[in-house]
Amino acid sequence: MNAGTESLKDAVRDRYAGHAQKRSSCCSCSCGTDSSSADFLDYDAAELAELPLDADLGLGCGNPLALQSVSEGDFVVDLGSGGGIDCFLAARRTGRTGRVIGVDMTAEMVRLARRNAERGGFDNVEFRLGEVEDLPIDDNTADLIISNCVINLVPDKHRAFAEAFRVLKPGGRLSVSDIVTTEPLPRTARSSVAAYVACLGGAATLDDYVGAARSAGFTALEIVSNAAYAMEEGEAEALLSAYSRVAPPEIGAREARRIAGLFRSVTLQASKPRDDA
Repeated sequence: MNAGTESLKDAVRDRYAGHAQKRSSCCSCSCGTDSSSADFLDYDAAELAELPLDADLGLGCGNPLALQSVSEGDFVVDLGSGGGIDCFLAARRTGRTGRVIGVDMTAEMVRLARRNAERGGFDNVEFRLGEVEDLPIDDNTADLIISNCVINLVPDKHRAFAEAFRVLKPGGRLSVSDIVTTEPLPRTARSSVAAYVACLGGAATLDDYVGAARSAGFTALEIVSNAAYAMEEGEAEALLSAYSRVAPPEIGAREARRIAGLFRSVTLQASKPRDDA
């Protein structure tokens, strides 16, 4: 693994350790507010109200469970589980016969999520320290893998999808919400560490993102939601402001505005073929 990749990972760890310690939100449209994810994403406010307060840090860009059914007894794995919001929602649906494991690369996030699980009485949820490219999960064990605004932060997206494929049972499902772009970002944007850790600089094009999942072996790939990352004028201005703060100095205001308009929030669903397929 090269020094540049390690530097990016260290920067991401530092950024999200701060989120865990401050219980603050990311560069998403709720940035700098105490908003609930139900205010700007497709979450049910009543469901969120039943979760531990620190589970919802406002770090998502979609809801990977919104259009994905979870059955009682399912084994669910969440890639980049943060404060635990999606793990706890999945655990409610799997019931006590099911199991949920959240994996996060940031020790502070894992500690926060474990504390939330204890507070909420979620004894069917476990949180493990690990990286998306090297999951601490056995082969062919999960029924469903979810992720919310995390793979865009992973330098090797092909490896991330390959690991998800390895962990899923034959016939298992994948549902990931993420930030992608409609065209490749300029080199100056991609080389900015600040833009990368703000969920922007590492975003792949939609075609490359889907292609990485397909090359890992996933089939029945479908984009089930695709919307502008900033859907309202106020949100667009907030995104522009966020991007301008992290953009390298070579990018002027006009170019920053154009680039800010490239970002999309999508949810990709796919499956691992059955052995008899």
